[in-house]
Amino acid sequence: MSRTLGIDESVESVFPADVLKERLEGNGLEVELAGDDPEPYDGVVTFGYREAFLTADLEWIHCILAGVDRFPLDSLVEHGIQLTNSTGIHGDAVGETVLGYMLQFARGLHRHRDAEQNREWQYPAWDAAFTLAGESVCVVGLGTLGRGVATRADAIGMDVVGVRRTPTPVPHVERIYTPDSLTDAISDATFVVLTVPLTDETERLVGADELTAMRDDAYLVNVARGSVVDQDALLTELDAGGLAGAALDVFEEEPLPRDSPLWEMENVVVTPHASASTREYVDRVAALVRENARRLRAGEDLANRVV
Repeated sequence: MSRTLGIDESVESVFPADVLKERLEGNGLEVELAGDDPEPYDGVVTFGYREAFLTADLEWIHCILAGVDRFPLDSLVEHGIQLTNSTGIHGDAVGETVLGYMLQFARGLHRHRDAEQNREWQYPAWDAAFTLAGESVCVVGLGTLGRGVATRADAIGMDVVGVRRTPTPVPHVERIYTPDSLTDAISDATFVVLTVPLTDETERLVGADELTAMRDDAYLVNVARGSVVDQDALLTELDAGGLAGAALDVFEEEPLPRDSPLWEMENVVVTPHASASTREYVDRVAALVRENARRLRAGEDLANRVV
């Protein structure tokens, strides 16, 4: 491989492309801001997928996200293009975001923020607020994101259980369930946190049956992918009072349409797919890209290779 790397303009969704270029330059690596045509480059760093990637003479694509469900993996293999992702760099940011969601609900901070807009001085009902210590959380998916959540939930004194395909012990998790026992795992949790990747197995993983199985004073937190949850079933359950609330960072359609009922629900916290956001994001991506550029030139296996 030559030493020319293009940065697709789609990375601007997360951080400035020119900042990433600055972080990558040096050590003999030539970096350019790519236009619509990725043809001049041997590798591309991108947020999204373009059909033009398949017809360009690319050896390698790096996605700045952990999730690559929008990439046509079979087609990339067919065209001899390697794909790597940014898994492994989001555990702390997502873990702290989820802790923030849970604290919002426990302490009623979202309600106070809403009242602030109207200059309303409202003391909460005597039985509305609670503390997280001693409450239960079920983390569905115990990869980097799930472990980031589990570590922080355990540190604050919560009872942590988790769901993963292999029922081997995980630090900070008291009990492991396998996916065939998902309903049992979530049925007694105050918070159910989804951190799984989107695959054929996890699409609509949480539907009407699973939502009904949750306690009516429980909260759903989704920092996985929108399609992991049946959004219509979630709306039905929230409308019926079957859940205490939900914190949603991901949606079936993004951006969330302006006419979505989720915007109007007082017990729903909506964030714009930003749970992994941190000012260190660009540096972490740059470190992965630099290392894989070195490996590719040396003929070594790429880190975080998907296909």
